[in-house]
Amino acid sequence: MADFIALAWAGIVSGCLYAMGAVGIVLINKSSKVVNFAHGNLAGLAAFLVFGFTAGTFGQMTWAAAVILTLAIMVAVMAVCYLLIAPLVFQSDLTSTIATLGIGLVVQGITQLLFGSNVVSLDLPLPNWRATLGPIRVASYDLAVLGVTAISIGLLYLLIERTRIGIAFRAVSANPFASRVCGLNLRGVHLFSWVVAGLLGLVASLLIVPTTFLSSTSVSSFMLQAFAAAVVGGFNSLPGAVLGGIFIGILMNLLSFYIAAEFTNTYLLITILLVLNIFPQGVLAIRGGSRV
Repeated sequence: MADFIALAWAGIVSGCLYAMGAVGIVLINKSSKVVNFAHGNLAGLAAFLVFGFTAGTFGQMTWAAAVILTLAIMVAVMAVCYLLIAPLVFQSDLTSTIATLGIGLVVQGITQLLFGSNVVSLDLPLPNWRATLGPIRVASYDLAVLGVTAISIGLLYLLIERTRIGIAFRAVSANPFASRVCGLNLRGVHLFSWVVAGLLGLVASLLIVPTTFLSSTSVSSFMLQAFAAAVVGGFNSLPGAVLGGIFIGILMNLLSFYIAAEFTNTYLLITILLVLNIFPQGVLAIRGGSRV
């Protein structure tokens, strides 16, 4: 039982990271019906930019200055990425989704061109603090992940529920045709979702890297868990993405410990297949009837 509790705690922490990635994927899908397969590559580029601004590649800034500058750059990068596929969005969901694969490969190539293919480390500027609460070991990193995730999701909730662009986002997500008839700018809403997803990807990548390493493919590989979380929660549910991330985090920890750690990707694919067969719209999908 002590092992189970410790694994569940670690799964909640890692699940928050998956949730951050999943929310970005769901945001874009809800507004434009596009599954952004470039999300991991874009998040990886963001992490490398912070590394470049702090480690001397582009300068030796403070961590705060590097993050703020990277945020501004990622707004521009996400806007350019959306503009590249914008003509395709209204033609075919499948075509625009496939186009994101191409964008991901281009972004990965740019990352390798700028920073090389070497593995680097990028640590968070956190105090070296640890505590033990029964079977649970709590570190400053764990609290940072939980705190940043809570703040990010809270701000996103306020943005969507309390602002005009958020209301427009909800309207477009519910009925794009009616929203266009009412005069809403669909491209503006799409751009909003891409930019917010990119900023969430930056935050997620900065929290992910200290648990592993930073390379041109590490963050995009990590986003496979985020994709699974989006499938579990449903691509049309932001709360589902958060719960799906925590579920995947706990499940992967338990399976890796009690069965075998080398089959993590296999577990993920099996989970995705099972959910798609049992809950095609996600476990939080609202099931309702239709009137005849």
